[in-house]
Amino acid sequence: MADPMTALNLRINGEERRVLSPTHHTLLEVLREECSLTGTKHGCELGECGVCTVLVDGQPVLSCLVLAAEVEECAIETVEGMQRGNELHPLQSTFADLGAAQCGYCTPGILLTAQALIADNPQPSDGEIREALSGNLCRCTGYHKIIEAVRWAAALERGEADAKPPSEALYGSPLPRISPPSAQEEDPRQEKG
Repeated sequence: MADPMTALNLRINGEERRVLSPTHHTLLEVLREECSLTGTKHGCELGECGVCTVLVDGQPVLSCLVLAAEVEECAIETVEGMQRGNELHPLQSTFADLGAAQCGYCTPGILLTAQALIADNPQPSDGEIREALSGNLCRCTGYHKIIEAVRWAAALERGEADAKPPSEALYGSPLPRISPPSAQEEDPRQEKG
């Protein structure tokens, strides 16, 4: 017996899409398999990793836990919809400029979660960024560059055109200056005689 099929009218990245899919398919499955929007990644299927995060009516949603039929009347945004014409979204450009993405598998979910955060809170603190991204796991980075990229993108979104990351974000912290030993100090390598 074939799976029962459902015809859906979905609004994805500002476009109306007519989709026919098995009734039991999640939003993740429909986005990837029926709509060919593979930017949304397939991770744990348990809602624990955040790689499948998309925005539904502007709010982060784990697409592996939602049936596609549940979001038929909603505005759905995937990572493919972030770009503004020919320009990258500030989050996309700051992630690239700072090297905040390593393998990139988790990046779409993090970008969309951060986009929702900045839309709700244009000037998030580092703690607020960490809290918002706490459901998005990254196995490659230490999250430091991700937080810097979100902070920088938030400044750009606020219109701070001259906003730049601290130089340490690009070049690392300066080495501590070591003074040469003073003439009065003994060099421990010299033998006492």
